[in-house]
Amino acid sequence: MLFALIGALVGAAFGGLAGFLVGGFIGYVAAAWLQQWVVGNLRVAQSNLLDATFTIMGALSKADGVVTRDEINVVEQFFRMLKLNNDQKEQSKAAFDRGKQPDFDLDAAVDQFAEISRGRRPLISLFLQLQCMAVAADGRIDPAEHAMLVRIANRLRLSEADVAQLEALLRAATTGPSTGKATRPKDRLADAYTALGVSPESSPAEIKRAYRRLISQNHPDKLAARGLPESMRAVAEERSREINAAYDLIKEARNIK
Repeated sequence: MLFALIGALVGAAFGGLAGFLVGGFIGYVAAAWLQQWVVGNLRVAQSNLLDATFTIMGALSKADGVVTRDEINVVEQFFRMLKLNNDQKEQSKAAFDRGKQPDFDLDAAVDQFAEISRGRRPLISLFLQLQCMAVAADGRIDPAEHAMLVRIANRLRLSEADVAQLEALLRAATTGPSTGKATRPKDRLADAYTALGVSPESSPAEIKRAYRRLISQNHPDKLAARGLPESMRAVAEERSREINAAYDLIKEARNIK
């Protein structure tokens, strides 16, 4: 409508009533073309994002030599979490299978994702969380899987410490798709400290500040305002739930009010 109005006004200024009508028509056509172009580009970007996400997930799941039923189940949970339609599910399944092949070019796929993400750290971090959730589905992250996660993170300009924090966050969670099998309470508490970026020697005030900073940085609404795709909102919500779970563990252990 705005383009049509602008076109009509410009046309009227130079050609009277006839110019008004012609300009309005041209503006309408231009607006329709622009909308189609934008929507088309968004669909291509989303398709590329899914392709990169699930091919890399397939490679990670095969890193320890075998793709388990638990890993396949959690991938199917991601289809629901990301609200994929039938076509997107089939595309993602095919991408996952390609990632499992011996000749799969992992670095090229990571570079493709880097181009899509354009350095947006929240999106990169949630992408890595999905990958961690997939390989942790069978209750553990194999050393080969961890090494590949670090390789991926480094290529996306993140560190091994970032990967370790994500892995600790998943182990500290008590419920949900990223839990894996139960771990000892003592181990889960240690993971909770790592997940929040604090230590058992940190004061209650330091722990509260770390928690509030982390939960604020990962709030789904804030991430959306920074360009997070709507399809990734559920992943951000899962991250917030796990941060809260880690904080609850520490609060209970330290009797923090």
